[in-house]
Amino acid sequence: MDAIRISKSRLLGQVKLSGAKNSALRLLAASILTDETVELYNSPNGLLDMQVHIKMLNRMGKTCIQGDRYLKIAEDTINSELLWSERSIRNSLLILGALTTRFGEGKVPLPGGCKLGERKYDLHVMLLEQMGAKVWEEDGYLCAKANGRLKGGDIHLSMRSTGATENAILCATLALGTTTVWNPHIRPEIIDLITMLNKMGAKIKVFGQKCIVIEGVERLSGVRHSVIPDNMEALTWAIGAVVTNGDVEILDFPFEHLEVPLVHLRESGMKFYRGENSLIVRGGEAYPIDISTGPYPGINSDMQPLFAVFGAVSKGESRIIDLRFPGRYGYAEELAKMGMDYQVDGDLLKIHGGNTLKGATVSALDLRAGIALVLAGLTAEGETTIENAWQIGRGYEDLKGKLKGLQVEIL
Repeated sequence: MDAIRISKSRLLGQVKLSGAKNSALRLLAASILTDETVELYNSPNGLLDMQVHIKMLNRMGKTCIQGDRYLKIAEDTINSELLWSERSIRNSLLILGALTTRFGEGKVPLPGGCKLGERKYDLHVMLLEQMGAKVWEEDGYLCAKANGRLKGGDIHLSMRSTGATENAILCATLALGTTTVWNPHIRPEIIDLITMLNKMGAKIKVFGQKCIVIEGVERLSGVRHSVIPDNMEALTWAIGAVVTNGDVEILDFPFEHLEVPLVHLRESGMKFYRGENSLIVRGGEAYPIDISTGPYPGINSDMQPLFAVFGAVSKGESRIIDLRFPGRYGYAEELAKMGMDYQVDGDLLKIHGGNTLKGATVSALDLRAGIALVLAGLTAEGETTIENAWQIGRGYEDLKGKLKGLQVEIL
């Protein structure tokens, strides 16, 4: 998708959620920890980032067989070096951790993905070094080598990092001894990863947001596992139903993963009902919102562009503060091309809502910014063209098909 052209539309109908991108990618990295077969159900194979990761696994020696919401990963021989010249993804950091704990060494391309402020990988390097590996950069690659197996110990994360928590878990599963990860980021995707690893024979216990304790084992077995529904996609259709005055039933809705965002949205005008296994959103009127992003179960940083669109169509001032990625307000410049009135005051984004949005040519700066522009385009007068729409395909499976199912015409 180089570009998407849309016009003002109401979202009407049913939509079934895909498996969570931020879970499935981690599960693919975990498949490296075993030479036995891993089978994933509800796997969002159509995502661009999934396709990149699947190709990476194939390049290393895994055999991936794809079906409808199904992925089978088998192994004959595997290489501990991922030689790669195509677009990289940030998940390469987890691939490095998995390779190093299993083989004692690894080599992967430097991470890619969305550039969200100063998104470094020093925590990943720190935890590998603490577990006995030497880590260095070399000609566009990140390399690690240990003297034998990684060694368990106490890992203190200076911030609640999702990626570093995941990598510490992967590294510790096959390490010698016991590893305790202090100050972890406990969120649904991490619990999904832990659930699958424990099915494979890992010994992982979670003590809330306090710590995760992993007792290393010598090997892991194969597994069959179902990927959790994507909570970001769920929130997208829910907010989209409100801002377009639509009527949408979201199937497989993960209520337990979105309790805090739903409270904010209900208090900000969303009218929704709970079905047997779905959320039904019947319009409502968007009121100004006032949110701060934070660790789960709070509002994730990924969610704030969607809340910005919610604020743009409401009458009054909305305020968003993102302390995790304070440089992430670039999408507001694109929304301004459609008529959103905003200002950035330090780390605070102020949105003066209520102006009628108008169609324009805008650019998807990253995945979440891109889908926010789609929602804005559905509320705007006239035609909206979203360039670099491939970014949206990184995290939204069959977007055009799902929009068509919700009676939105893609021009």
